[in-house]
Amino acid sequence: MSVAMHQPPPLQHGDRVQLVAASSALLGDDALARLQAGIAVLEGWGLQVERNPLHGRQWGYLAGRDPERRGDLEAAARRGAELLACVRGGWGAARLLEQPLDLPPRWLLGFSDVTSLLWAQLAQGQGGAIHGPLVTTLAAEPAWSQERLRALLFGESLADLHGEGWCGGQAEGPLLAGNLTVATHLLGTPHLPDLRGAILVLEDVSEAPYRIERMLTHWRLSGALQQLAGIGLGQFTDCDDVVAADARPTDETSPQPPDSVCETACETQPDRFSLEQVLRERTADLGIPVVSNLPVGHGVGNAALPLGTWARLDAGSGRLHIPPT
Repeated sequence: MSVAMHQPPPLQHGDRVQLVAASSALLGDDALARLQAGIAVLEGWGLQVERNPLHGRQWGYLAGRDPERRGDLEAAARRGAELLACVRGGWGAARLLEQPLDLPPRWLLGFSDVTSLLWAQLAQGQGGAIHGPLVTTLAAEPAWSQERLRALLFGESLADLHGEGWCGGQAEGPLLAGNLTVATHLLGTPHLPDLRGAILVLEDVSEAPYRIERMLTHWRLSGALQQLAGIGLGQFTDCDDVVAADARPTDETSPQPPDSVCETACETQPDRFSLEQVLRERTADLGIPVVSNLPVGHGVGNAALPLGTWARLDAGSGRLHIPPT
């Protein structure tokens, strides 16, 4: 993916939104309240939200059987909705890729487990994938994040995102963003977008540092990280070394990384690495810009990103810039 991907037309007042429950079930009064609050935000922007009976639909831990959840996506083609907005994450979206999804070009919004659908859409050569808040998280987003998503959907310019530059230099390329765990399970499948020359932003939640390291090592072994032009690191929520029982591999025969990686820190914790140590060590030798602490992910303040558009990553200033289209 060496060029930017064509995006759908910007939304206009009165455009329709189709709600999608592609992953885990939406259960309980709190989930319903968060769903309704998110719908209110979308309707406040002048959009018409199709109120599907998604709350309480359940098959085990999933939001219905696979055909039901696929139907949420396919309904957009029948009803002509301009935006497909995923209501929550969890697990289950990747199951829908076992059968071909032939959807017309539409905006598709979500993150976390929805990464599989966003990336599959890009892999099919279609733009319109937005890594951003779910409907059930939208109302809890700060004002700047809500306004950023509105601006993106309606074709307005986006402010730069600011983080911390780790490795110097600048890079430009098509933008990708996703959950590290979900994206890792797309490696080796036809649903992985072309990574060559891309700017990749990764985030995750509730993964111990050694698991993060294991996944990044898999990316390195597959040659995927080496294809990138730059790496952005978003929020790795609850991923640091805070739970001793889950801070390191349980198999005592598992090989440990060399002491030089964290010579000072390991003087106090010789049997484990912090999240930052893992992220720095696994990206430092790639020879590309790396910017950390971007406001993208499971924390409050999940900046919407239009995937497949052209972006510039500047590690010197710690900025991610998306030029106006």
